[in-house]
Amino acid sequence: MTTTDAAWQPSELELARRATRRRQSTKSVLIALASTVVFVAVVGYAIVSSPGWEDVRRSFFDVDIALAAFPSVLAGLWVNIQVLLVAALAVAVIGTLLAVMRSLRGPVFFPLRALATVYTDLFRGMPLLIVLYLVGFGIPALGIFGRVPVVLWGTIAIVLTYSAYVAEVLRAGMEAVHPSQRIAARSLGLSHAQTLRIVVIPQGVRKVVPALMNDFVSMQKDVGLISVLGAVDAVRAAQIQVAATYNFTPYIVAGLLFVAMSLPMIRLTDWVSARLARREQTGGVV
Repeated sequence: MTTTDAAWQPSELELARRATRRRQSTKSVLIALASTVVFVAVVGYAIVSSPGWEDVRRSFFDVDIALAAFPSVLAGLWVNIQVLLVAALAVAVIGTLLAVMRSLRGPVFFPLRALATVYTDLFRGMPLLIVLYLVGFGIPALGIFGRVPVVLWGTIAIVLTYSAYVAEVLRAGMEAVHPSQRIAARSLGLSHAQTLRIVVIPQGVRKVVPALMNDFVSMQKDVGLISVLGAVDAVRAAQIQVAATYNFTPYIVAGLLFVAMSLPMIRLTDWVSARLARREQTGGVV
């Protein structure tokens, strides 16, 4: 067997380096675990030993009330999930259209650019709660559309607000694409629309994936605000249970369910951000 055919084996120095890195990693994990346990123990003791802990425990952490409220709050969460899915699709479409409108060149497109600018400035500056009130109570008062479920009005308000945020994120990503990419695409005979669809938008989206995912996480929480319109979602179901039991534990149940719904996307966002950072540091094309 020749030298080239023999299986490669790391040197003794490399093996020693790997062993040192493993020991350092193990040491770091143990230190982090120990410090976390100490911190949690200290904070837990400070809370439990406080004078009002028993009152807080009865008012916010009653296990029996939590179990009784869980089915109705979970049923309300399904309403939030439905609103989230519909709103996410609508925001993706409208946000992309707004970003494209703001990126149009030439004086003939000035009305579209101005319309998109006014829209994004208006809904980025206005609190979502006010938009919910205006859409959920103002539009039905006109009497144009007849009787419409309040969940639909809440979904429209969320779409209007988050489309402005997503549009600005997408526009930032599109503007981050080097102008040479547009020039090269046009030199190959692509139209402006084809250049946006094939070259600019795909590269721009890759640059702002973490920001878009963070907007989605924020929207997962804000769908709970549709309860102000009277929709029986997780928050409203918790409010009904609170009114029936004179106990705030159902709010804790609703909060934990929202955390459980958001946690997978939060972890995915962290993983994608770390992956993109590693690719940039190693010189990969992002």
